[in-house]
Amino acid sequence: MESGEVMKRNLRLKVQILVTIFTNGYAYGFLNGKIYQGPLKYTCVPGLNCYSCPGALGSCPMGALQALLNQRNLQVPFGILGFFFVVGSLLGRFVCGWLCPFGLVQDLLYKVPLFQKQKRLPFHGILKYGKYIVLIFLACAGSLFLFGGFARVPAFCKYLCPSGTLFGALPLLAGNKLLRSQAGGLFFWKLGILLVLVLVSMKIYRPFCQYLCPLGAVYGWFNRFSLVQVHWEQEKCTRCHSCEKACPVGLSVKEISRSSECIRCGKCIKACPARCLHF
Repeated sequence: MESGEVMKRNLRLKVQILVTIFTNGYAYGFLNGKIYQGPLKYTCVPGLNCYSCPGALGSCPMGALQALLNQRNLQVPFGILGFFFVVGSLLGRFVCGWLCPFGLVQDLLYKVPLFQKQKRLPFHGILKYGKYIVLIFLACAGSLFLFGGFARVPAFCKYLCPSGTLFGALPLLAGNKLLRSQAGGLFFWKLGILLVLVLVSMKIYRPFCQYLCPLGAVYGWFNRFSLVQVHWEQEKCTRCHSCEKACPVGLSVKEISRSSECIRCGKCIKACPARCLHF
């Protein structure tokens, strides 16, 4: 029984690690500082996973959205919108909690025994809308109207995405001498963003997910009606508030699962002594 409980307790972490390894499993790319460009790159993985990571076998859905918006002749990106609808309708922000490599990085950083831990930043009620601003003005409008030379720019990927810096830029620079010689101000800007997020993630739970991630903003819209839910049996609830104390993003029992901030991590389910919460 004890080993079974340990397996259940570590299930989410194991899934996160396996998904990260599977979606970034192109070992040749890491060894040679090259990006995989085979047929799998025409498919999207659910979470934020940089196309430019040397090990990435699929495409990041946010990167794919920007690539379609970057095209010379403006067309509605029905393919990626359909992907968002299908994955969002099935899973909602379960993707963020279980299937996103950069979410795993933030989870591990939060476990580092430094700083007094907090669930949210001050002014959370305002700052949480930052991810929608990033989605609308940087990922979408920025990709339509910002130009670098004669081509449109994938603005979120180029100017903000810390996942791209960690999984893409740093491994590529480490394995490619020519790229290292060309690294300039933009790289150091993004490296600075990554370092700030690393430090903040040791104190605040998943700051990028809560305040800046446009993919989390998209999936959050589907949380109320996605197939995967955390169901609350109110008649069994003793109002002990154990679930609220366990929730890493500080949601009330009424907000759990229904809120666009819920990442379906399952910590509330484990904490509930009355077993009135379940997937």
